[in-house]
Amino acid sequence: MAKGKKKKEVIHLVCEETGDYNYTLRRKTGGEKLRIKKFCPRLRKHTVHVEKKK
Repeated sequence: MAKGKKKKEVIHLVCEETGDYNYTLRRKTGGEKLRIKKFCPRLRKHTVHVEKKK
């Protein structure tokens, strides 16, 4: 029998300083929230981005 595929969810990475939705990712459900340093185009520097579901 074939196993069912785990569904991937769409998440958005939001800049902590400006609140802009800069990046979109697809990942497996579950796990802890992401906190990644990514480039923020508005501030033109690297800032911490946090996972948020839209």
